Amino acid sequence: MRAGRKGCDYGKLVKKRLIDLGMTQAELAEMIGVGRPYICRILTGDRSGEKYKADIDRILKISE
Repeated sequence: MRAGRKGCDYGKLVKKRLIDLGMTQAELAEMIGVGRPYICRILTGDRSGEKYKADIDRILKISE
């Protein structure tokens, strides 16, 4: 199920931070304990990533 517009916006933010920090999707996935395809689905807006949002925000230094 698609996460909707809000999830898509979050995915764009995560993608930007990955690029800014020079981190790969695989590295982020390993740090939070999921597979790289899950991260890919967050970036495309197919998943909201809500379950791991706090960890992703901390690792990528994303603040509300």
